[in-house]
Amino acid sequence: MMTQPENHPVLPRDARVAVVAGSGALPRDVVRTLVKGGHRPLVVAIEGEADWLDGENVTDFDLWPAPAERLGLFLPRLKRAGVTHLVLAGGVSRRPPILKVRLGWDVFCALPKLLAAYAKGDDGLLRAVIAHIESKGIRVLGAHEIAPELLAPEGVMTRSGPKASDRKDLAAAYEAARMIGALDIGQAAIAVGGRAVALEGIEGTAGLLERMRGMRNHGRLAGKAGGALVKCVKPDQEKRADMPTIGPDTIRAAHAAGLAGVGVEAGRSLILDYATTIGLADEHGLFVIGLDPEAHDER
Repeated sequence: MMTQPENHPVLPRDARVAVVAGSGALPRDVVRTLVKGGHRPLVVAIEGEADWLDGENVTDFDLWPAPAERLGLFLPRLKRAGVTHLVLAGGVSRRPPILKVRLGWDVFCALPKLLAAYAKGDDGLLRAVIAHIESKGIRVLGAHEIAPELLAPEGVMTRSGPKASDRKDLAAAYEAARMIGALDIGQAAIAVGGRAVALEGIEGTAGLLERMRGMRNHGRLAGKAGGALVKCVKPDQEKRADMPTIGPDTIRAAHAAGLAGVGVEAGRSLILDYATTIGLADEHGLFVIGLDPEAHDER
């Protein structure tokens, strides 16, 4: 079984770090890592998304609740608060109605560039947003730079590894995931019997696995067992936001969908609640493997 990489802090001791926090366990883990490292982060919690705050000791950090439609007003406030570094972490399931979005003057002036970037897809918009933030003197870091122990290691992490047939599914799903990533559609694909059968769309990985669960008893998939989910970064993706991520919920959903295992790109994907995730996979008899991206790139 593989072990996780060691934590190598990149922050100076006097850094003032803001975490723009959405849903899921990732922002929680980033905040906990910062607190453990002696920092007092400023958490901009997106209202209706940051459910992970329940049960957290909020005295360890400064909390600024923020409606999603008002995030565009926060950059000057962050500068006045002395923020030097910023992390974008967690999901956002709801996009606010465009008529309710409020923008600060700085964002309004940058709007032509942001709209041009948006036309190029989600990744183009992320790059433009990060560039705008850094133009104001705040360095943007990826969650993996704050908590590198979340990065998936290479090799099999579970008690059982993929069989020869599973390797074919991993290869097919990897190729399909890379292809839809190049089109800025998604990061994940599922293969069964050596061919891709389901691709991630706007519904995300959870929706993909739910769809796969419903497909089991239909058409040419009827009676077929096994299969593999693979998640990987989009080619040339901005890795400081929206890195491929799996966690306990992914394993539960993969098991419910009848899959044999999950593959992620080593060093380019995040594993949340590592011990719980791998423990659940072992309990359900699934494999989890970190795939070597360089081996794939050389094909």
